[in-house]
Amino acid sequence: METAPQISSFVALGDSFTEGMSDHGPGGVYRGWADRLADRLAARGDGFRYANLAVRGKLIGQIAAEQVPLAAAMEADLITLVGGLNDVLRPSCDMGRVCGLLEESVERLTPACKQLVLMRSPGRQGPVLERYRTRMEELFAFVDQLGSRHGALVVDLYGARTLSDPRLWADDRLHLTAQGHHRVAEAVWQRLGHPAEDDWEAPLPSAVPPGWLVRRRADLRFARRHLAPWIGRRLTGRSSGDGLLPKRPDLAPLACEDTP
Repeated sequence: METAPQISSFVALGDSFTEGMSDHGPGGVYRGWADRLADRLAARGDGFRYANLAVRGKLIGQIAAEQVPLAAAMEADLITLVGGLNDVLRPSCDMGRVCGLLEESVERLTPACKQLVLMRSPGRQGPVLERYRTRMEELFAFVDQLGSRHGALVVDLYGARTLSDPRLWADDRLHLTAQGHHRVAEAVWQRLGHPAEDDWEAPLPSAVPPGWLVRRRADLRFARRHLAPWIGRRLTGRSSGDGLLPKRPDLAPLACEDTP
């Protein structure tokens, strides 16, 4: 493996996946894979700077308009861009528009950083994945093309069977747990050329599946706490990220203890 390049600044772009839901940190702020990766990079040298512009619920058009220009102006060593999945998971989706905006974003970000990282996002086993699998795979195939054309690294989380394990997903069935985010951070770390610290694709230990009654209770709890509010937002045109600002909007120094 080639020696990983020294990275002194990192900007993360995207939606709830990159914001860090549902990896709960101190003070009610989500941590997530990007913060975990930033901690590791900061530990490699002094003067490391980090910004996280991701906001939950953002569509690719919003990411392209609100986050990409800011990130390009920061001229960081490393930029990660993960977006488009919120568009894909909506009943109506113009895949041509989604891919076009993603490509425009990549074209703007590539010359503004030393290394751009894209991802094939993970998918949880279940009916949502099966319903939207064709769109997701079309999006991820396009991400692969963008990586090849523009020299971006692509981290394949979708192809990792372990990350589809429901035990690595939170109760809302849309976001990874803390352990899931840890594995994503390790996957990006290795893709950047760093030696492995963990086997992020290692399967979880075997476990006896919960019984029928336990599963039905979980389904009812999910429908009441998460599905119904999600449907309500779709019907009213609202987003979970309305009115929220990025948790780290400036490319500022980061000490390892900043994201415990």
